Amino acid sequence: MINHQLVDGILKILLNRPEKKNAFTNAMYRELTQILSDGDKSPEVQVMLISGAGNAFSAGNDIADFMQSPVTHKDAPPINLLKVLAGLTKPLIAAVDGVAVGIGATLLFHCDLVYAQKDARFIFPFVSLGLVPEGAISLLLPRLVGHQRASEILLFGEPMSADDAKQIGFANKVITEPSALPYAELQAQKLTSLSFGSVLRTKSLLKDGALKTAVLNQIDIEGKLFIDRLHSPAAKEALTAFLEKRAPNFDGLD
Repeated sequence: MINHQLVDGILKILLNRPEKKNAFTNAMYRELTQILSDGDKSPEVQVMLISGAGNAFSAGNDIADFMQSPVTHKDAPPINLLKVLAGLTKPLIAAVDGVAVGIGATLLFHCDLVYAQKDARFIFPFVSLGLVPEGAISLLLPRLVGHQRASEILLFGEPMSADDAKQIGFANKVITEPSALPYAELQAQKLTSLSFGSVLRTKSLLKDGALKTAVLNQIDIEGKLFIDRLHSPAAKEALTAFLEKRAPNFDGLD
């Protein structure tokens, strides 16, 4: 469900489950984790580029699969993926068409460049599902937009437009063409023409050190709370309501 190919130093990664808007299963988490880890170690790879097939980047978790194989420990596939993303040494570029929901939006915080097609939408629905944020976004988003704006984004989980994402610095550029991928590919090609050593060291300066340690620590903290909330009555009601295509009723639930 995830295609990848190496072309002229660019590892092109495609989330390829368009019939489900590229929603993640546990198998996809494991597959993407391995692809990224191998790409980061390969001497042939200079930059990695991730995109989604069809009209979506990723709708986040496949809820049915998620309920059958929930996150129960700190080494669960989704948490492992987030840690690998946070530890990448090579540049990762994202081309976002359509929706990026949940972890489909969270993983973009760990990309170095994000290009969004003008109709892209970013959604962080954790609280509405009775859960908490993941992937250190409770640390990274306030650093980007301030406490109040981050609170609004994470508490209400309302869709963020491509223009808003660019305005707050979450996306580098809004693409008016039908897809953001061709532009992202051009940017990836530009990176491969630069000094590879300088590119790696610049990324290291931007993301290593105290920030990287803080991000990994926050992933662990969020992961523990996420697992706790996942077993709460509120989360069970929200996830069941999602599958039943109805609004959740949180009255009396915590």
